[in-house]
Amino acid sequence: MKEFYSRLLAEHTQCPDCPSPVEVVRYFKKLSGLFFQDFSTRKFHSEDAIKAYEIELKYELSALLMRMPAHHDNASMLVESFFESIPHVYEKISKDIDAMFAGDPAAQSRREIVRSYPGFYAVFSHRIAHAMLGAGITDLPRIISEYAHSKTGIDIHPGAQIGAYFCIDHGTGVVVGETCIIGDNVKLYQGVTLGALSVNKSDASSKRHPTLENGVVIYANATILGGDTIVGENTVIGGNVWITRSVPANSKVYYKASAADAEGAETIENFVLKGN
Repeated sequence: MKEFYSRLLAEHTQCPDCPSPVEVVRYFKKLSGLFFQDFSTRKFHSEDAIKAYEIELKYELSALLMRMPAHHDNASMLVESFFESIPHVYEKISKDIDAMFAGDPAAQSRREIVRSYPGFYAVFSHRIAHAMLGAGITDLPRIISEYAHSKTGIDIHPGAQIGAYFCIDHGTGVVVGETCIIGDNVKLYQGVTLGALSVNKSDASSKRHPTLENGVVIYANATILGGDTIVGENTVIGGNVWITRSVPANSKVYYKASAADAEGAETIENFVLKGN
């Protein structure tokens, strides 16, 4: 028992002042309010008020980073780098809203998307987490992405590189891996997995997840695996398809049931690839 309590004490004293996930999420919620009034508990009526709030957010982020040993000495630099990226992040988020509004006949307004769409919230959270990671901030981006995952059922690693006009429709069960590269005007439906072929720790520094080029659409519950797998531009991947090799541009891939497949097994012969 003494060893057990010693191990617990060691765990609790590793970083006694590090910000907890609860604090990180609280900060993320405040940061979200800078972008959209729907996420804010404050209402801003002037540009000066917004600028003052931004200064407050910078100070709070710096205070969080100062409590982390890895960032204690460079917190101010990281904060400035992150906030310099904010206008670019906002532009990308605005384009995502445009894509979701254009692609969903049920959407009544862009504000409805911001206020209620889980796909938007997951993508918005990813844009913030990815920008933090790009600025050199560790730990916080993954906490933000996992918070969004818990709220939406959509799991996007902050390391994934995602182009403009990205749309996730419905979204529950979507997984986007760390080394995914996604082009512009890509749309994913619920249950899509962009994953790795293996989970060997030795592959941690390699590209493990697929690349989707511009204009790709992937329907529900499709699984695409592998770092060498490239889905060419303007390709449509049908529902329930399992892909581990590259697909040419302008293709359509879908599952076709076979009469000979009495037990419903999904063999490679059941998948049809057609070029446009």
